[in-house]
Amino acid sequence: MLKTLLFIFLQKTNDAIEMADIFRQNGKIYVVVGTVLILFLGFFFYIISLDRKIKKLEKRIKDISK
Repeated sequence: MLKTLLFIFLQKTNDAIEMADIFRQNGKIYVVVGTVLILFLGFFFYIISLDRKIKKLEKRIKDISK
């Protein structure tokens, strides 16, 4: 599976390059970049909130076990 993903990632096709050029020409590349940025930020804040909740639960468990 890793080989397949690596092959797909490293393979450069004209379609991908043409698509990127079209996005740049139409200005839609900014929409794509903005969407990806929003998704990464949302994921980042979700992970931080989960970490805080887990820390609270660990502290509760530690306090109860004393």
